[in-house]
Amino acid sequence: MKAGIDPILREIASIFNNNGKEIYLVGGAVRDMLMGKKIHDWDLATNAVPEEVTAIIKNAGGKVVPTGIKHGTVTIFYKKQSAEITTFRTEEGYSDGRRPDRVNYAGAVEEDLSRRDFTMNAAALRLPAGEIVDPFGGEKDIKAGIIRCVGNAAQRFSEDGLRPLRMARFASVLGFEIEKNTLDAVSGALDVSAKVSSERVRDEIDKILASARPSRGLLLMEKTGLLKLFLEELSACRGIEQKGFHQFDVLDHSLHACDYAAANGFSGEVRLASLFHDVGKPCVREMDKSGVWNFYRHEEVSADMCRAIMVRLRYPNAAIDTVCHLIKEHMFCYSENWTDAAVRRFIARTGEENLEDIYRLRRADIYGFSCKNPDYRSIEQLAERVKNVMKESRAFTLKNLAVSGNDLMAAGIPAGKMMGVILKELLETVLDDPAQNTRGKLLEIALKIYGKRINGYMQED
Repeated sequence: MKAGIDPILREIASIFNNNGKEIYLVGGAVRDMLMGKKIHDWDLATNAVPEEVTAIIKNAGGKVVPTGIKHGTVTIFYKKQSAEITTFRTEEGYSDGRRPDRVNYAGAVEEDLSRRDFTMNAAALRLPAGEIVDPFGGEKDIKAGIIRCVGNAAQRFSEDGLRPLRMARFASVLGFEIEKNTLDAVSGALDVSAKVSSERVRDEIDKILASARPSRGLLLMEKTGLLKLFLEELSACRGIEQKGFHQFDVLDHSLHACDYAAANGFSGEVRLASLFHDVGKPCVREMDKSGVWNFYRHEEVSADMCRAIMVRLRYPNAAIDTVCHLIKEHMFCYSENWTDAAVRRFIARTGEENLEDIYRLRRADIYGFSCKNPDYRSIEQLAERVKNVMKESRAFTLKNLAVSGNDLMAAGIPAGKMMGVILKELLETVLDDPAQNTRGKLLEIALKIYGKRINGYMQED
């Protein structure tokens, strides 16, 4: 193991040893090393208290920032490298369901490891020697692909409500199984998990979605009650049967679509859209006279519900707008009978910047029907039509028009609501016939529209 230790990390360790202090690499970095992965972040534990850590690093020419001094943690900067160093500690009381009320310094690394969440995260690497300290069998569990709580699972989860979500995330990212007692303990700690901040929940969901197979973590969330707790709208899709090509209920369909988006390396926004694109179906479901379920306007309702979910989880506004727009527009159904004007309206409605993502979302949606031999020909044909149409015209938004609001005002049309209506009608004209997109023609059309509307208002008066 010593061969895999970064030279600068060995140098930092030697500095501590020369000052009579122990230091260990701990946490996820050790887990990743044991799995043969490269490590990028250094979490270190030592028997030196923060004041001693600060003195040791400063005397060696480094810098120290007291990033978590209340819990015995500082961040060091040494030779262009950074690391978090925490004094060996034990913890007491978790009244907020996340952070310890009291931290006590410990004398040995084994005591420090005993407070950690899972055995795979509770091994340490003695530096600079490279010896593994593994009091809870973490290395064995890593080799077996098992996630197991350190000590009593119910106690671990009652201390920190984020741990069950981390469990689901690790299972999804690493492909590990959950040890039975660990899995069974989650349901008894849901009230603690409910205290976790929206931002932390969002971060864990994003990490699940970033995994190769998000459904693994999401199904664990469903099984343990976490999905209903944090994504009740998605949980409500279980058992909502569908018609036609669909072979799965709405929840499984959505999970398969999300897995497809992940397997193909699609963006986080497309993965979110794949997961939530049908979340409104339970709300709009109606059975027709022949006994078939219909879901009219589900894309609009799904977009609204997705917005509420993402706002609740504190996603950035730009991400919310993108995901919800994709969901709202995902139900396009192309045929060769589309006119060029229809294609231009599709581009205008979708937005040039969203075209590739809307194709990706639709592919994920189609895959989720049955997961067998999906037919993407209509999407490919539409994409080709779009390319050809865009070679002929780039006028798909008000900004692309050959006239602006200033041009209309100069022609005698006052600013206001009517001008907005006229500009939209001009865009419709250009979408029908791009040849009309010249300054002279659009001003002529605008003045005619304005004259008709003014005369109409006068006749009404």
